[in-house]
Amino acid sequence: MPQPVLRTTRLLLTPLADRHLELEVELDSDPEVLRYLFPGPRTRDEVVISHAGRMALGRKVDGLGFWMAFGSDGARPGSAAPEHEDGADFVGLMMLPPAHGPDQPDEPGVCELGYRLARRFWRRGLATEASRELLRHAFETAGQDRAIAQTMAVNRGSQGVMKAVGMRYVRTFFPVWDDPLPGSEEGEVEYEITREGWAAAAGRRP
Repeated sequence: MPQPVLRTTRLLLTPLADRHLELEVELDSDPEVLRYLFPGPRTRDEVVISHAGRMALGRKVDGLGFWMAFGSDGARPGSAAPEHEDGADFVGLMMLPPAHGPDQPDEPGVCELGYRLARRFWRRGLATEASRELLRHAFETAGQDRAIAQTMAVNRGSQGVMKAVGMRYVRTFFPVWDDPLPGSEEGEVEYEITREGWAAAAGRRP
């Protein structure tokens, strides 16, 4: 099952494809977007490698992968999701791959929620809106048992999104970094939501 096109009130979520590479390059050129991920902007060659890895992960588990988010009219409150990505505003990259990192379980029923928005679309509730739709897809369509999300402990904004979509704090852990980012001494945090927890919060039967 390939990743489907998804929609929210304000966003069109299109499965990541090779035609989106330059948008990924643009997104990763802003050091503020990468503040809690990398020590600075990424080179085009680095993004090309990341893109290839994402495309490979998107083929690993049916229905999981990466989506590019598009809006219309600046994705402001009251705007509607565009019908097509052509001519739409690029909002960011939404992530729902199988969990695969060194501090994550390697289980087919566990996925990782993530989001990376262009700076001009911050603080509009868009990461929360898209994340809710991805979790719905994870549990209703892709048959996942659990979704996790990880970020630096100092990244309060990302944790706010995790809490808003019903995820609960699980743990703080301390990876070893070759090039530690400011604040890394406080560790990383992990949140999770299970299929049963999502169903209960949404008023559905699991």
